[in-house]
Amino acid sequence: MSPVRCTAAAVLAWTLAGWWPAAADGLRAGQWRAVQSPEIDGVAGPVQQTSRCLTPEAVADLDTTFSAVSRTTNSTCERTEHELTPQRLKWRLQCTGQIDMDVTGEFIFDSPEHYTATITARSFAMGRQLQSVRTSIDARRVGECP
Repeated sequence: MSPVRCTAAAVLAWTLAGWWPAAADGLRAGQWRAVQSPEIDGVAGPVQQTSRCLTPEAVADLDTTFSAVSRTTNSTCERTEHELTPQRLKWRLQCTGQIDMDVTGEFIFDSPEHYTATITARSFAMGRQLQSVRTSIDARRVGECP
């Protein structure tokens, strides 16, 4: 994998690492399992499954729990879009610098124990797209925390 692809993949990894179920119209604290299905430049990548215990405090702040946080080097990032309702969170983060990034996320909270999301991250250098990663997430509460 080229250094540019590694950088874009790393940015996507930090973005996805922060997203977990939150209190949206009654989502419940507990153990959650998320299945992430990436598509990199139109090619399906390996499906990943993660799980995490969420405390009542963790699910109390939907916006903080699911919004992207920038941890980039040599880039400046700005949230250019943000919409929050009890059933949906939609945002867009644009970064400029050594590599430009455009990251969007949309989370749909359809029941107290399930949500879906789509995260799209595109990277650019000198006006040319380097990589596009679209990740679909299906998350479900699986029980109480251990």
